[in-house]
Amino acid sequence: MSEESENCPKCGAPLSEVAETATGRKLRRCSQGSWNPQTHKTEGCDFVLWLQVEPKELDEKCPKCGAPLILQVTRFGKKMKKCSAGGWDSEVKKPTGCDYVEWINGTREALDEKCPQCGADLILFTTAGGKRAKKCSTAGWDKVARQATGCTYIQWLKAG
Repeated sequence: MSEESENCPKCGAPLSEVAETATGRKLRRCSQGSWNPQTHKTEGCDFVLWLQVEPKELDEKCPKCGAPLILQVTRFGKKMKKCSAGGWDSEVKKPTGCDYVEWINGTREALDEKCPQCGADLILFTTAGGKRAKKCSTAGWDKVARQATGCTYIQWLKAG
């Protein structure tokens, strides 16, 4: 970074050290601002410089072409495994090479508990960001109607 970019463009204060969010995104915030997790708001100067997260090579091979897979974090914090032999042609706005992508949405683990609402089995769901919840195994999402399906029981678990 250049000398100028070490300071906040809004207030001129120095930028903080690089920090990482729970979803794996990296950022530098103005040293005169801070994130309040209770209010979910920035206190003080609200400037944030989001940094590009470099893809990380995984010890897995692409099921389509056999090239190594990489773990990539999008600018919105979503994680995906994609083929390292793939790319993007920005001139024609089309993918190049291998187009294999697997989105990482979280994990599901069966629990030996029953749902208090409907009596079906509960599962332990862990988001890609690490948040955990007990929820009904019949819960789902209708992408077309954009609404929840099945039982709506969910109990978010405290971190720690």
